[in-house]
Amino acid sequence: MLRSALALLERGDGPPILDDFPDDAPGDGPTDMTGWSCPIPLPPAPPSDDPALLADVLSEIGTLSPWQALAVEQRGRTGLGAAGVPIETVARFLHDLLEGNGAADNPSDTLTLGQSFRGAAEDLKTYYMEAATAQPGNATSRSVADWFWGGTAAGRLLLALHPVCAAAADDGVKRVATGQLIPRLHKHRLS
Repeated sequence: MLRSALALLERGDGPPILDDFPDDAPGDGPTDMTGWSCPIPLPPAPPSDDPALLADVLSEIGTLSPWQALAVEQRGRTGLGAAGVPIETVARFLHDLLEGNGAADNPSDTLTLGQSFRGAAEDLKTYYMEAATAQPGNATSRSVADWFWGGTAAGRLLLALHPVCAAAADDGVKRVATGQLIPRLHKHRLS
C-alpha cells in the first residue's frame, strides 16, 4: 500500500492524481463509529481578575459560543431563557451564590431567588448541552452529560453549589439544591 502511494509521486499526469487500489487496507478498520467526531477542547482560562472557577466558566462560555450559536441556527430555537438573563450573568450569579453561601443578589425582578437559581442552573446546562450537540458525530446524551459533569468548569461549579446551597437560609435555594440540581447518575461526583 505504501509503495503504491509513493509510486503516485512519480507519475507525470499532474495533480490531482486519483487511482484505485485493488487491495483493502489491512485490518477490519474502525468498528465503532459512534461518539464525538470532534470533541470540544476547553483550554484553561486566560489570566483574569475574576476568581479562578468563575474565570474558567466564562472562558468555556466564550469557547462554546460558536457551537451554541450553530445549534440555535440548526434547530431554529434555543432552550435558554429560564433565568431571563445573558449566559455570562448566569455564570456570575451562580458563582456569587457559591461565594455567598447560598445567598446572592437576585438578577431577576420577577423571580424568587430559588427560581432564579433553578433557571440559571438550567440555562448553564442547556448552553453547554446545545453547544456539545452541535458537534459533528453521534454523541450520546450520556457521553455529553459525562463531559459536562466530569470535564467542565461549569459542571464543577454546579457540583460545588450543591452542598453550599443545600445549607442555604433561603428555602427556595435549598429546595433546588436538594432536588434536581445534580442528576442522579452524577451524584457520585459530589464526594
